[in-house]
Amino acid sequence: MQSPSQVRNPYSAGAEADESIRELFRAHGSAVPEPHLHELVVTAIKLSGEAPQKGELMLLNAALKELRHAFRVFAPYRDRRKVSIFGSARTPREHPWSGLARDFAAAMARSGWMSITGGAAGVMGAGIEGAGREAAFGALIRLPFEEIPCPVLDGDPKQIRFKYFFTRKLVFVKESDAICLLPGGFGTHDEAFEILTLMQTGKAAPRPLVLLEDEASGFWTDWLAFHRRHLVEAALVHPEDFALLTVVRSPGEACAAVRRFYRVYHSQRRVGDRLVLRLDRPLAAEFLAQVAAEHPEAIAEGTLCASGPLPEERDEPGLAERPRLVFAARFDRPTAIHRLISRLNDA
Repeated sequence: MQSPSQVRNPYSAGAEADESIRELFRAHGSAVPEPHLHELVVTAIKLSGEAPQKGELMLLNAALKELRHAFRVFAPYRDRRKVSIFGSARTPREHPWSGLARDFAAAMARSGWMSITGGAAGVMGAGIEGAGREAAFGALIRLPFEEIPCPVLDGDPKQIRFKYFFTRKLVFVKESDAICLLPGGFGTHDEAFEILTLMQTGKAAPRPLVLLEDEASGFWTDWLAFHRRHLVEAALVHPEDFALLTVVRSPGEACAAVRRFYRVYHSQRRVGDRLVLRLDRPLAAEFLAQVAAEHPEAIAEGTLCASGPLPEERDEPGLAERPRLVFAARFDRPTAIHRLISRLNDA
């Protein structure tokens, strides 16, 4: 793998400006700037010559600053699994939906997981209460109404305020290993369709997506029936895409669905036309042959090959000891890859 100093950066502000950027980084202790950081400065220089409107600069500046802050807050906890919990901020604390969120987050905390919620009242506040201060993140959005912070996280740096919904949603997805959706309004549905779209198109790594409802309302059951009828029958969505989600009716079921997804599977990385699946334990060759035969729609050619870390993975030394499966993947079939991973967890 090339080091940053060996990477030719074609995104340039001109030879003189590029050297000035390198000098700027050297003055702040970096002998060779990481290429992406170099490009951030190049982008700023290019913007300065393009007469952007003030509002455009404010948007770029605010988005970059709040993402930088969020990444810094999450950085010390990157070794812990996290679940993002979505639901209504308007639901009363005593409502059954709040109780489901509270019990689910508490159960996940007992399993060593942390929870990320919207940080306000209602279902999201209940999730913070269940997880407890040490295992909760709150991602508040600045609004002229509704967003009253959950007091459990008062003064905690893990309570982050966002100006923009798009940066907040990016963090919800980037920092989570699982998603739990409870009943909610427009915002919850926006988040539901965002993560479904990202997973359906392969823009987000596979993860468990559970829809947690109470038996009395059947909220997600009715929701799912509507979308199966109108989206599938009109050929707007493939029936297989609904395999990305699981409807459950108790916190225990939700926890089991999340934990099961990581029973064998750990993480993945794309290397060229190959997909590397990192596992928690090696799998028998006979089982791998069976899975490959059952899921040809996920495999472009060849089969599932047991492997050690590829050279391209040297920048992730903490994962070097994990067994791997490497195969030529059908990246145009993300749902099929999701199903293959689920099947591996049956080992």
